[in-house]
Amino acid sequence: MHKFMRTVGFSMYQKKQDIDRLLRRMARERADAACLDEKDGTRLCEIRAEVAPGMGIVLVGHISPRGTFSREYYFPYVLSSDTSSQADCSIQRHTERETYAGLLDEYRVGISLIFYIENSMEYRLRRQNRLPLVPKGACLTGLAVQGKILLPVRKTPKQLEASRLAATKRGSLLEAAKHGDEDAIETLTIEDIDTYTMVSRRILHEDMYSIIETCFMPCGIECDQYSVIGNILDIEVKQNRITEEDVYCLRLDCNDVIFTVAINKKDLLGEPKVGRRFKGQIWMQGTLQFDA
Repeated sequence: MHKFMRTVGFSMYQKKQDIDRLLRRMARERADAACLDEKDGTRLCEIRAEVAPGMGIVLVGHISPRGTFSREYYFPYVLSSDTSSQADCSIQRHTERETYAGLLDEYRVGISLIFYIENSMEYRLRRQNRLPLVPKGACLTGLAVQGKILLPVRKTPKQLEASRLAATKRGSLLEAAKHGDEDAIETLTIEDIDTYTMVSRRILHEDMYSIIETCFMPCGIECDQYSVIGNILDIEVKQNRITEEDVYCLRLDCNDVIFTVAINKKDLLGEPKVGRRFKGQIWMQGTLQFDA
């Protein structure tokens, strides 16, 4: 089964035959389906089976002339209404099948942010109809199978304002460095050396999570999985209509990027509250936003 099925409330489904029965049931319901006529004459179909508002399973396969759906692959999804990034986004196809990954040149996290595009059918339909394919933004969501709640870093209003100004200044410097500004590159290098010196000094007598407030770091060998620490801005609990399992949808601020992380209530260690922090490994998905 898909590793992240438990994230959307299917932790009890462990056997292949149980998953197959579930997916057949969802394919029969066909609440929301989109179809694409391919060049070889076959008809590709994407079925979205919602198990809670903005959360469910996508099934992709072909429909025969008799109307029989033959599933090729599936994946769980969670939607977000927050536009996480408006940075330039390039789109590339995966090797194994015609699914797509997005790559955001997002200077706020300091890395090229790669995510799995969950609305790839919309992208393919737009391409077939010769509509504009340059996205204007991306709504990011992370699916987690384990995580924990950390206490917040205590800061005064003055320290919070200083952090905001420093983040804005660093963003401007990174943008300038990207365009070849040598002074900006030199300033960033000096700042990195100062940061390393400060961390080396503080780590001797402070806890690591008191020094690192938020982080966004690639994790493992799969390029769309990350280890994150983010401040919780909002909490929503959704219930899977089939299994009645509760799923936390945590709206996070991580390195000034706002996105939603979903995690099964059973898999979260600690009590989430606004102002506390979430730490965990996530599979990053994204919904591309296009002009109408």
